[in-house]
Amino acid sequence: MPARNDAALAFLKSRRSRPAKLFSLPVPTCDQLEEILTAATRVPDHGKLEPWRMVVVQGAAFKRLADLAEARARELGGDDEMIAKGRGQYDQGKLAVVVIASPRPSPKIPATEQLLSAGALCLGIVNAAEAAGWGAAWLTGWPAHDATFAARAFGCSAGESVAGIVHIATPPEDGPDRPRPDLSRIVTWVDA
Repeated sequence: MPARNDAALAFLKSRRSRPAKLFSLPVPTCDQLEEILTAATRVPDHGKLEPWRMVVVQGAAFKRLADLAEARARELGGDDEMIAKGRGQYDQGKLAVVVIASPRPSPKIPATEQLLSAGALCLGIVNAAEAAGWGAAWLTGWPAHDATFAARAFGCSAGESVAGIVHIATPPEDGPDRPRPDLSRIVTWVDA
């Protein structure tokens, strides 16, 4: 039987989702964030394609992004709710890592697998940040899925998309956990 890592399993089983809007300062230093990103990039990268890139957002960049989201909402004819939702995570952000799915041409590795690798990186950042003692929340929101906003905000080119925006900062005290899936409803066992 393979060696168990009970500490890692206990961590994963007890990890809690916390709203990014409840995060506070301080945030990780550059060295601490590099440690988190080094751990997080140990994800399936499919033949070293690394079909993703990251943009670290901090400081005054959050106001710029909030203003861009508001301007884009107005261009789209959005109402006050759309504007508020667009600005929301940027107005309240402290530090975030934006994971950009950047699929590479490959005859062997389908674009879907490359996109899933970017998603795995998002979860890797969340888990590594939480393991390092920080709060982490993986968000997107409508602006992240808008190609025009993504190009203006994060330099996304054709074929690139935002896989996730992982906010990292000091978490609030633990509150009640959210309900977790009932495995008996979603797992099918097949042995023949």
